[in-house]
Amino acid sequence: MNMNILVTGGTGYIGSHTVLLLLEAGHTVTVIDNLCNSSPESLNRVKNITGKNNLEFIELDIRDVGGLESLFSANNFDAVVHFAGLKAVGESTEKPLEYYDNNVGGTTILCEAMKNSGVKTLVFSSSATVYGDPETVPITESAPTGGTTNPYGTSKLMIEQMLEDLYKSDNSWNIARLRYFNPVGAHSSGLIGEDPSGIPNNLMPYITQVASGKLEQLSVFGDDYDTPDGTGVRDYIHVIDLANGHLKALDKLISNPGLVTYNLGTGNGYSVLDMIRAFEETNGIKIPHKIAPRREGDIASCYADPTRAKNELSWQAQKDLRDMVGDAWNWQSKNPTGY
Repeated sequence: MNMNILVTGGTGYIGSHTVLLLLEAGHTVTVIDNLCNSSPESLNRVKNITGKNNLEFIELDIRDVGGLESLFSANNFDAVVHFAGLKAVGESTEKPLEYYDNNVGGTTILCEAMKNSGVKTLVFSSSATVYGDPETVPITESAPTGGTTNPYGTSKLMIEQMLEDLYKSDNSWNIARLRYFNPVGAHSSGLIGEDPSGIPNNLMPYITQVASGKLEQLSVFGDDYDTPDGTGVRDYIHVIDLANGHLKALDKLISNPGLVTYNLGTGNGYSVLDMIRAFEETNGIKIPHKIAPRREGDIASCYADPTRAKNELSWQAQKDLRDMVGDAWNWQSKNPTGY
């Protein structure tokens, strides 16, 4: 079924890759984004890759009540895929109010606009940070949430709770909460990818910028965690696999399941040093790195049990570590200064 879909934050990293897959699947897409951490050039490239033009971009902040009202009254959306938000763990501990305003406040305003226009199908981009420092790994969806270790994670947890309360108050909503693990990589064309402004907060773009000579060396934050090599362990997932999870979630929501929650991860945990080695071996480039103190808000180990998504969405990650590091470098080497 071809749908008319609103994508918030659709010029960003995961958003732009998801827009690409939505267009390829035959959907019509409207993207809104305030461009605070992204570039509309990503969507020009998505058009080039897909050869499709049923894509509209509007520069709009999800906190703009009037702007959203006009947008919803002018369009007949079937569903909303909601990516828009601030997303740096470290920055969130320094600027908590901005994170709560953008993420929680913005989502409240978005849901209000949806409710007022009768659009009650929502895919929400949540995060594995809602689990806090998990008691056991791998993490299933029934693991306790809360005990979040930074305002970014807390903002996602608050939104999850708000969406649960919204569904309880009106069960005509269909909502998927997708808990991402750690997206990396890029589209195989190398035309779109992760383009952080300033010094990257995420490991993979930091590695690729060191590889390209843009940054001098990689800081490994902490080597004294309770993990096999002392560095933090995460579940890295290729961004195309992650994007595909959103299409599968939309398919699921058509069947009116109510409120559903899925981990999107591979089920494999890799350490920071594993990632450095994989990058070096796949791309033949050395990554100079130094051990630095732990970063506030970081945890030792976090990886998914993705069984529920496999069973209920017929979704599982297809791409491996070589794809992730190879595609990340392909994007960076073709676009040394990003977009």
